[in-house]
Amino acid sequence: MEGFAHSNEFCPNEACLDYGKLQKDQSKPNLKKIGKTRAGVQRYQCKTCKGTFTETRGTIFYRKRTPVHQILETLALLAEGNRISSLTRAKGFKEDTILEWLREAAAHAEQVEAVLMRDFKIKRGQIDALWAYVGRKKTQPG
Repeated sequence: MEGFAHSNEFCPNEACLDYGKLQKDQSKPNLKKIGKTRAGVQRYQCKTCKGTFTETRGTIFYRKRTPVHQILETLALLAEGNRISSLTRAKGFKEDTILEWLREAAAHAEQVEAVLMRDFKIKRGQIDALWAYVGRKKTQPG
């Protein structure tokens, strides 16, 4: 996404000397690709600290077994007014799983909004309703 740093542009290890430093000179990158996970997610290694991480680290998709598109589609359906209980039956996800996606999405609101509005044609009012729904669910016991 434009305007945001991507995980393959800096080392996320706080103990690393290159932590958070964007790679400006792509001819001498500090990070190297070291293969992919079983799910096909790109892995990287920092040449400075030798730490490894995946491209989804720091996102709502980190350590998720559900494909990215299904998570985003479920959030889009919630924004359109579908109930969690309906999505549980239709999609086969547990209510707790969908609620966790909502909570994590709230922490990454700007990025999630941009994707939902661009790829799923969700309108601003629907996004606002989604975040209001998340706020109500945060106050209710899990």
